[in-house]
This record gives sequence, C-alpha cells and structure tokens, in this order.
Amino acid sequence: MIVKSEYYFIYHTTNNFDNLVMLSDGENLNGLYFLESEKQKEKIKEKYINKDLSIFISVQKWLDMYFSGVNPNFTPQISNYYSSSFQKEVLDITKEIPYGKTITYGDIASLIAKRRSIKKMSSQAVGNALGANQICLIFSCHRVIGKSGKLTVYHGGLKNKENLLIHEHNKDFKN
Repeated sequence: MIVKSEYYFIYHTTNNFDNLVMLSDGENLNGLYFLESEKQKEKIKEKYINKDLSIFISVQKWLDMYFSGVNPNFTPQISNYYSSSFQKEVLDITKEIPYGKTITYGDIASLIAKRRSIKKMSSQAVGNALGANQICLIFSCHRVIGKSGKLTVYHGGLKNKENLLIHEHNKDFKN
C-alpha cells in the first residue's frame, strides 16, 4: 500500500550519521530515512512541503532520545503502509529487537516459520521485506545482520548501519 505524503522535515543528526528526512500525510509518519546526498534533499524540497507538524515533533523527541543513548519508550504514530501481511510480520519482529542487540535474517525466518507451523522460511524473503521498509530506526532493520555476524545491505547505507550498531553496542562492527 502506498501512503501519500505531503510534508517533510529534516532531522539533523550527529556527525557520525547522515541527516534523516521525515515524511507525513499530516497525521502519521509515512517515511523516515537517511538522506544520502544534497541532490536527494533538493528532490524532497521540490516534492513536499516543509511544515512543523505534531507528528514531526513526536518523531524528533523519539530520535533525540535514541541518539542520546536512551531507548525510546514510545512509538510515534505510523501509517499502515505495509505491502503485505508478511512485511508487517517481519517489521513487527524488528520492533521487538532489544536496543543494543542483533539478530540474523535467518533468526527472523525461523521465528516466522515456527509461528506459521511450516518447515522453513526464506531468509532472502525476510531481507526483501526489510528492504522495503520506509521507517528506519523505529523499525530496527539496522539490528538485523548476516548469518556470520557480517553487516549486510542496509537501505540507509552500510556506514549508517555500522555507526548505529556502534552507537548501541559501544563496540566496532565490520563489514
């Protein structure tokens, strides 16, 4: 399901991370992702209206807590944009990954297989569902790593994924 966003707000992060853009329909958070370039930022400015909305204030509070090292104890209002019940199931699992912990794509696939009483679920299908995530950090895709502990693809860029894990774990992760 595609949710139409009309508004944006740029959140300025610390030096280790790219800035984040928030998108909203005026009531819900429809998108939260890292800005990779000034060109991308200019496209956002052309397409959406910069407006100070209550949802953006709520997301800023969540992000301020997160980047200060505190696990936020609330979830801002997010639109139901999932493309499938499977994607919702995968993303709901990522919201439950504790701050400072990681799990693998295979762990999620095994959990879903067990819940569905099936023999096996594809780790690649889990990865595809995570790749379509439009709300980074709140849906904690950065906490999902490869089988061998290796950092794998991250929609927000591997540099941001590595820095997020270092931020949460206080130790180095390598690609």
